[in-house]
Amino acid sequence: MAKFTLIYNGTLIDGNGGHPVTDGAVLLEDNRIAAVGPLASIQIPDGAERIDAEGGTILPGLIDAHVHMMFEVRKLEAQLADPFSLQFYYAEQYMRRTLDAGITTVRDAGGTDLGVKTAVERGLIEGPRMQISITPLTITGGHGDSWTASGVDLTTPSYPGSPSGVCDGVEQVRQKVREILRSGADIIKVHATGGVLSPTDHPEFTQFSYDELRVMVEEAKFRRGLKVMAHAQGAEGIKNAVRAGIHSIEHGIYLDEEAIQLMLEHGTYLVPTLLAPLSVIEQAEATGSMPEYGVKKARESFEAHRDSIARAYRAGVKIAMGTDAGVMPHGTNLRELGLMCDIGMTPMESIVATTKVAAECMGWLDKVGTLEVGKLADVVVARTNVIEDIRSLENTNNIALVVKDGNVVKDILSTSAKAQADREDEQAQLV
Repeated sequence: MAKFTLIYNGTLIDGNGGHPVTDGAVLLEDNRIAAVGPLASIQIPDGAERIDAEGGTILPGLIDAHVHMMFEVRKLEAQLADPFSLQFYYAEQYMRRTLDAGITTVRDAGGTDLGVKTAVERGLIEGPRMQISITPLTITGGHGDSWTASGVDLTTPSYPGSPSGVCDGVEQVRQKVREILRSGADIIKVHATGGVLSPTDHPEFTQFSYDELRVMVEEAKFRRGLKVMAHAQGAEGIKNAVRAGIHSIEHGIYLDEEAIQLMLEHGTYLVPTLLAPLSVIEQAEATGSMPEYGVKKARESFEAHRDSIARAYRAGVKIAMGTDAGVMPHGTNLRELGLMCDIGMTPMESIVATTKVAAECMGWLDKVGTLEVGKLADVVVARTNVIEDIRSLENTNNIALVVKDGNVVKDILSTSAKAQADREDEQAQLV
């Protein structure tokens, strides 16, 4: 027998970018959306469970298109002292915090293997729905190869299900893509440039040739019908990636006008991760947990990053929300929306980037990203008017309800309602 759940008494934002609907509601039937719109337009089945949004904002499940669920930056000595398998238990906390922030779907940009994704799918642990890239591809000495000048190699060790991503030359690249596909990747991730938190390169350094990038795209597309995402920060590396047919550019710190025009021509998505360099700087100042070389590069790139994303936005490049969570604490992801508004996006545009456009980027718009009949029942209720105060989403206490795939995974609304009812019962007994 079908289970119906009505979420009502809130301002409805369906993810499509239209005007919010006052006195909106969503009707769920098991794990699908059965109806959505003004409450008066919805026929409510007898016996439906009712969840009062208490005047908050009803949203689609939110999406972060660039996370690293298997790690969170800590001081190096702490990381080196931990047993290898401990990372999997930490990841359970990271996934819980991600759900608590209202993020029900993520694209993992490296580090999470098929076993972790499967554990979530089988209900062994709670976490967001995932696309995984498993291991990013990198050149010897590039971003992702954490060999240091002392000769100590800090690169994450490979293990069954998570092969090394280091490869050089077209044929090595071809083989490495096949290994990662064999391991269960949903998307291929490549480091097309250097980066901020790698010890021996710079964001503007170009990695991989056009031919090497092109073979990644061909192997992913023709063998599995999958796409490639590129960590790409310097302009030349970005342009190489776009010309090679790569689906999304991650970070985009040093975009030039030619790169922006190429992205428009190719329909390439941009995942800005504005929060990443800011978090490197903040954590360095607060905890000293960031290496000095990374802090230096973050400070150098911070304003250029904001300027690049602002110019891309004004030009009409498709922007999907992504944070690089793991570089900053998991659960703080929604700070990215305020940063997107700082570079010129409206609050509604930042929400659409975190719902509809992110789902498009992942190829999952048929099932998530908007509140529409037939889609998976991923729904979030925020206590606040998020259009008036987009930064209110940064406080996870303002995320009052999270439903993923029809299952309530966070519910402050019912808890507060029960507490109020208990107080009223106690007062009545005293009288």
